[in-house]
Amino acid sequence: MDKENLLQTANNEHWDLVIKPKNKWYDIDLMAVWRYRDLLMLLVRRDFVSVYKQTILGPLWFFIQPIITSLTFTLIFGGIAKISTDGMPGILFYMAGITLWTYFADCLNKTSSTFIANAGVFGKVYFPRLIMPLSVLVSNLIKLGIQVAIFISIWIYFLATSNVIHPQWQYMWLLPVLVFMMAGLGLGFGILISSLTTKYRDLTFLVGFGVQLLMYGSSVIIPVSSITNEKLKMMMLLNPLTSIIESFKFIFLGSGYYSVAWLLYGLVFMLFIVALSVLIFNKVEKSFMDTV
Repeated sequence: MDKENLLQTANNEHWDLVIKPKNKWYDIDLMAVWRYRDLLMLLVRRDFVSVYKQTILGPLWFFIQPIITSLTFTLIFGGIAKISTDGMPGILFYMAGITLWTYFADCLNKTSSTFIANAGVFGKVYFPRLIMPLSVLVSNLIKLGIQVAIFISIWIYFLATSNVIHPQWQYMWLLPVLVFMMAGLGLGFGILISSLTTKYRDLTFLVGFGVQLLMYGSSVIIPVSSITNEKLKMMMLLNPLTSIIESFKFIFLGSGYYSVAWLLYGLVFMLFIVALSVLIFNKVEKSFMDTV
Protein backbone atom coordinates (compact mmCIF):
# COMPACT_ATOMS: atom_id res chain seq x y z
CA MET A 1 0.00 0.00 0.00
CA ASP A 2 1.52 3.31 -1.08
CA LYS A 3 1.82 6.43 1.03
CA GLU A 4 -1.28 8.16 -0.41
CA ASN A 5 -3.51 5.18 0.36
CA LEU A 6 -2.16 5.03 3.92
CA LEU A 7 -2.98 8.70 4.49
CA GLN A 8 -6.46 8.31 3.01
CA THR A 9 -7.16 5.26 5.18
CA ALA A 10 -6.01 7.13 8.32
CA ASN A 11 -8.24 10.10 7.48
CA ASN A 12 -11.29 7.89 7.03
CA GLU A 13 -10.91 6.14 10.40
CA HIS A 14 -12.85 7.37 13.44
CA TRP A 15 -11.37 6.93 16.91
CA ASP A 16 -13.25 7.00 20.22
CA LEU A 17 -10.28 8.50 22.07
CA VAL A 18 -7.40 10.49 20.68
CA ILE A 19 -4.43 11.21 22.94
CA LYS A 20 -2.40 14.18 21.80
CA PRO A 21 -0.14 16.75 23.45
CA LYS A 22 -1.67 19.97 24.68
CA ASN A 23 -0.61 23.09 22.86
CA LYS A 24 -1.36 25.53 25.66
CA TRP A 25 -0.17 25.25 29.25
CA TYR A 26 -3.44 26.62 30.55
CA ASP A 27 -5.54 24.06 28.66
CA ILE A 28 -7.04 22.07 31.56
CA ASP A 29 -9.43 19.25 30.69
CA LEU A 30 -11.56 19.01 33.82
CA MET A 31 -14.11 16.83 32.02
CA ALA A 32 -11.46 14.13 31.76
CA VAL A 33 -11.35 14.01 35.56
CA TRP A 34 -15.10 13.39 35.61
CA ARG A 35 -14.80 10.64 32.99
CA TYR A 36 -12.25 8.88 35.17
CA ARG A 37 -14.34 9.13 38.36
CA ASP A 38 -14.38 5.32 38.68
CA LEU A 39 -10.60 5.35 38.91
CA LEU A 40 -10.84 8.14 41.49
CA MET A 41 -13.08 6.03 43.74
CA LEU A 42 -10.82 3.01 43.27
CA LEU A 43 -7.82 5.04 44.41
CA VAL A 44 -9.81 6.39 47.37
CA ARG A 45 -10.59 2.85 48.49
CA ARG A 46 -6.94 1.84 48.04
CA ASP A 47 -5.68 4.78 50.10
CA PHE A 48 -8.14 4.19 52.92
CA VAL A 49 -7.58 0.44 53.16
CA SER A 50 -3.79 0.43 52.75
CA VAL A 51 -2.96 2.96 55.49
CA TYR A 52 -3.39 0.58 58.43
CA LYS A 53 -3.67 -2.69 56.53
CA GLN A 54 -0.80 -4.51 58.29
CA THR A 55 -1.19 -2.91 61.72
CA ILE A 56 -2.44 -4.61 64.86
CA LEU A 57 -5.06 -2.01 65.78
CA GLY A 58 -6.05 -1.23 62.18
CA PRO A 59 -8.75 1.45 61.78
CA LEU A 60 -8.70 2.08 65.55
CA TRP A 61 -5.76 4.41 64.85
CA PHE A 62 -8.25 6.84 63.33
CA PHE A 63 -9.72 7.17 66.84
CA ILE A 64 -6.53 6.86 68.87
CA GLN A 65 -4.42 9.51 67.13
CA PRO A 66 -6.63 12.59 67.68
CA ILE A 67 -7.37 11.61 71.29
CA ILE A 68 -3.69 11.08 72.18
CA THR A 69 -2.69 14.30 70.40
CA SER A 70 -5.36 16.30 72.23
CA LEU A 71 -4.37 14.82 75.61
CA THR A 72 -0.70 15.59 74.92
CA PHE A 73 -1.49 19.20 73.99
CA THR A 74 -3.67 19.54 77.09
CA LEU A 75 -0.87 18.28 79.33
CA ILE A 76 2.01 20.22 77.79
CA PHE A 77 0.50 23.47 76.53
CA GLY A 78 -2.44 23.75 78.90
CA GLY A 79 -1.03 22.16 82.04
CA ILE A 80 2.70 22.95 81.91
CA ALA A 81 2.96 26.01 79.65
CA LYS A 82 -0.35 27.46 80.94
CA ILE A 83 -1.36 28.73 77.49
CA SER A 84 -4.89 30.14 77.37
CA THR A 85 -7.69 27.94 76.04
CA ASP A 86 -10.28 30.75 75.93
CA GLY A 87 -11.88 29.39 79.08
CA MET A 88 -12.73 26.09 77.40
CA PRO A 89 -11.87 22.58 78.67
CA GLY A 90 -8.37 21.83 77.38
CA ILE A 91 -9.09 18.59 75.55
CA LEU A 92 -12.11 20.11 73.79
CA PHE A 93 -10.22 23.26 72.80
CA TYR A 94 -7.24 21.40 71.33
CA MET A 95 -9.38 18.79 69.60
CA ALA A 96 -11.37 21.60 67.95
CA GLY A 97 -8.07 22.94 66.64
CA ILE A 98 -6.53 19.73 65.38
CA THR A 99 -9.67 18.30 63.74
CA LEU A 100 -9.53 20.48 60.62
CA TRP A 101 -5.78 21.02 60.93
CA THR A 102 -5.06 17.28 60.64
CA TYR A 103 -7.13 17.11 57.46
CA PHE A 104 -5.14 19.96 55.92
CA ALA A 105 -1.77 18.53 57.01
CA ASP A 106 -2.57 15.05 55.67
CA CYS A 107 -3.72 16.44 52.32
CA LEU A 108 -0.64 18.64 52.02
CA ASN A 109 1.86 15.94 52.99
CA LYS A 110 0.44 13.31 50.65
CA THR A 111 -0.26 15.49 47.62
CA SER A 112 3.18 17.12 47.86
CA SER A 113 4.75 13.85 46.67
CA THR A 114 2.30 13.14 43.84
CA PHE A 115 4.81 13.12 40.98
CA ILE A 116 7.66 11.36 42.80
CA ALA A 117 5.51 8.70 44.50
CA ASN A 118 3.58 7.83 41.32
CA ALA A 119 6.30 8.24 38.69
CA GLY A 120 6.16 4.54 37.82
CA VAL A 121 2.41 4.61 37.19
CA PHE A 122 2.49 7.91 35.31
CA GLY A 123 5.11 6.56 32.91
CA LYS A 124 3.08 3.50 31.94
CA VAL A 125 -0.57 4.45 31.53
CA TYR A 126 -2.59 7.54 30.70
CA PHE A 127 -5.15 9.09 33.02
CA PRO A 128 -5.70 12.67 34.22
CA ARG A 129 -2.86 13.33 36.66
CA LEU A 130 -5.10 15.42 38.91
CA ILE A 131 -6.89 12.19 39.82
CA MET A 132 -4.05 11.30 42.22
CA PRO A 133 -4.14 14.42 44.47
CA LEU A 134 -7.94 14.51 44.30
CA SER A 135 -8.10 10.93 45.56
CA VAL A 136 -6.03 12.00 48.57
CA LEU A 137 -8.54 14.75 49.38
CA VAL A 138 -11.52 12.39 49.17
CA SER A 139 -9.92 9.54 51.14
CA ASN A 140 -8.89 11.94 53.89
CA LEU A 141 -12.50 13.11 54.10
CA ILE A 142 -13.34 9.70 55.54
CA LYS A 143 -10.72 10.14 58.25
CA LEU A 144 -11.97 13.68 58.86
CA GLY A 145 -15.52 12.37 59.29
CA ILE A 146 -14.32 9.95 61.98
CA GLN A 147 -12.42 12.68 63.81
CA VAL A 148 -15.38 15.06 63.66
CA ALA A 149 -17.54 12.29 65.15
CA ILE A 150 -15.05 11.91 68.03
CA PHE A 151 -14.98 15.66 68.59
CA ILE A 152 -18.78 15.92 68.58
CA SER A 153 -19.04 13.06 71.10
CA ILE A 154 -16.75 14.89 73.53
CA TRP A 155 -18.46 18.20 72.70
CA ILE A 156 -21.89 16.77 73.55
CA TYR A 157 -20.55 15.48 76.89
CA PHE A 158 -19.25 18.93 77.92
CA LEU A 159 -22.35 20.59 76.50
CA ALA A 160 -24.50 18.46 78.81
CA THR A 161 -22.30 18.68 81.91
CA SER A 162 -21.05 22.29 81.88
CA ASN A 163 -22.19 25.79 80.96
CA VAL A 164 -18.94 27.12 79.46
CA ILE A 165 -19.78 26.10 75.90
CA HIS A 166 -22.01 28.38 73.86
CA PRO A 167 -22.54 26.94 70.35
CA GLN A 168 -23.46 29.36 67.59
CA TRP A 169 -26.18 27.27 65.98
CA GLN A 170 -26.98 29.89 63.35
CA TYR A 171 -23.51 29.43 61.83
CA MET A 172 -23.51 25.63 61.61
CA TRP A 173 -24.11 25.87 57.86
CA LEU A 174 -20.55 27.23 57.55
CA LEU A 175 -19.00 23.88 58.47
CA PRO A 176 -18.99 22.48 54.87
CA VAL A 177 -17.51 25.78 53.69
CA LEU A 178 -14.68 25.49 56.22
CA VAL A 179 -13.95 21.90 55.12
CA PHE A 180 -14.01 23.01 51.47
CA MET A 181 -11.52 25.79 52.22
CA MET A 182 -9.20 23.42 54.10
CA ALA A 183 -9.36 20.92 51.24
CA GLY A 184 -8.57 23.64 48.71
CA LEU A 185 -5.58 24.91 50.69
CA GLY A 186 -4.25 21.37 51.19
CA LEU A 187 -4.67 20.59 47.48
CA GLY A 188 -3.25 23.91 46.32
CA PHE A 189 -0.11 23.93 48.45
CA GLY A 190 0.36 20.18 47.97
CA ILE A 191 0.37 20.09 44.17
CA LEU A 192 2.34 23.32 44.02
CA ILE A 193 5.11 21.72 46.09
CA SER A 194 4.75 18.49 44.11
CA SER A 195 5.30 20.40 40.85
CA LEU A 196 8.42 22.08 42.23
CA THR A 197 9.93 18.89 43.70
CA THR A 198 10.32 17.37 40.23
CA LYS A 199 13.37 19.65 39.92
CA TYR A 200 14.09 20.68 43.50
CA ARG A 201 14.12 17.58 45.69
CA ASP A 202 15.16 19.63 48.73
CA LEU A 203 11.53 20.66 49.17
CA THR A 204 10.61 17.12 50.21
CA PHE A 205 12.76 17.55 53.34
CA LEU A 206 11.21 20.90 54.15
CA VAL A 207 7.55 19.88 53.88
CA GLY A 208 7.29 17.92 57.14
CA PHE A 209 9.27 20.52 59.07
CA GLY A 210 7.35 23.39 57.49
CA VAL A 211 3.95 21.87 58.27
CA GLN A 212 4.87 21.60 61.95
CA LEU A 213 5.94 25.24 62.06
CA LEU A 214 2.77 26.28 60.24
CA MET A 215 0.67 24.62 62.94
CA TYR A 216 2.07 26.96 65.60
CA GLY A 217 1.11 29.94 63.46
CA SER A 218 -2.45 28.75 62.81
CA SER A 219 -4.10 29.20 66.24
CA VAL A 220 -4.31 25.45 66.78
CA ILE A 221 -2.49 25.90 70.09
CA ILE A 222 -2.45 29.65 70.71
CA PRO A 223 -5.86 31.37 70.37
CA VAL A 224 -5.96 34.70 68.58
CA SER A 225 -7.69 36.30 71.59
CA SER A 226 -4.61 35.70 73.76
CA ILE A 227 -2.28 37.66 71.46
CA THR A 228 -1.91 41.24 72.68
CA ASN A 229 0.76 42.36 70.21
CA GLU A 230 -1.13 43.75 67.21
CA LYS A 231 1.66 42.99 64.73
CA LEU A 232 1.84 39.35 65.81
CA LYS A 233 -1.93 39.13 65.74
CA MET A 234 -2.01 40.49 62.18
CA MET A 235 0.68 38.03 61.11
CA MET A 236 -1.33 35.12 62.47
CA LEU A 237 -4.53 36.33 60.80
CA LEU A 238 -2.72 36.65 57.47
CA ASN A 239 -2.35 32.88 57.62
CA PRO A 240 -5.59 31.75 55.88
CA LEU A 241 -5.75 28.66 58.08
CA THR A 242 -6.23 30.80 61.18
CA SER A 243 -9.63 32.21 60.22
CA ILE A 244 -10.87 28.70 59.34
CA ILE A 245 -9.78 27.14 62.64
CA GLU A 246 -11.01 30.11 64.68
CA SER A 247 -14.40 30.00 62.92
CA PHE A 248 -14.69 26.28 63.68
CA LYS A 249 -14.03 26.99 67.37
CA PHE A 250 -16.48 29.87 67.33
CA ILE A 251 -19.26 27.75 65.83
CA PHE A 252 -18.95 24.87 68.28
CA LEU A 253 -17.51 26.53 71.39
CA GLY A 254 -18.55 30.16 71.01
CA SER A 255 -15.04 31.34 71.89
CA GLY A 256 -13.14 31.79 68.61
CA TYR A 257 -12.17 34.90 66.66
CA TYR A 258 -14.91 35.01 64.02
CA SER A 259 -14.63 37.58 61.24
CA VAL A 260 -16.46 37.54 57.92
CA ALA A 261 -13.75 39.73 56.38
CA TRP A 262 -10.96 37.34 57.34
CA LEU A 263 -12.97 34.34 56.17
CA LEU A 264 -13.50 35.99 52.79
CA TYR A 265 -9.78 36.71 52.66
CA GLY A 266 -9.10 33.01 53.33
CA LEU A 267 -11.58 31.97 50.64
CA VAL A 268 -10.05 34.29 48.02
CA PHE A 269 -6.54 33.14 49.00
CA MET A 270 -7.61 29.51 48.67
CA LEU A 271 -9.16 30.01 45.21
CA PHE A 272 -6.06 31.84 44.04
CA ILE A 273 -3.60 29.21 45.27
CA VAL A 274 -5.69 26.38 43.78
CA ALA A 275 -5.90 28.10 40.37
CA LEU A 276 -2.19 28.90 40.36
CA SER A 277 -1.11 25.44 41.48
CA VAL A 278 -3.35 23.62 38.99
CA LEU A 279 -1.93 25.69 36.14
CA ILE A 280 1.64 24.96 37.23
CA PHE A 281 0.78 21.28 37.78
CA ASN A 282 -0.73 21.13 34.29
CA LYS A 283 2.43 22.62 32.80
CA VAL A 284 4.86 20.40 34.69
CA GLU A 285 3.06 17.12 33.98
CA LYS A 286 4.05 17.33 30.29
CA SER A 287 7.74 16.95 30.98
CA PHE A 288 8.16 15.75 34.55
CA MET A 289 9.15 12.23 33.43
CA ASP A 290 12.34 13.74 31.98
CA THR A 291 13.38 15.25 35.30
CA VAL A 292 11.84 13.11 38.05
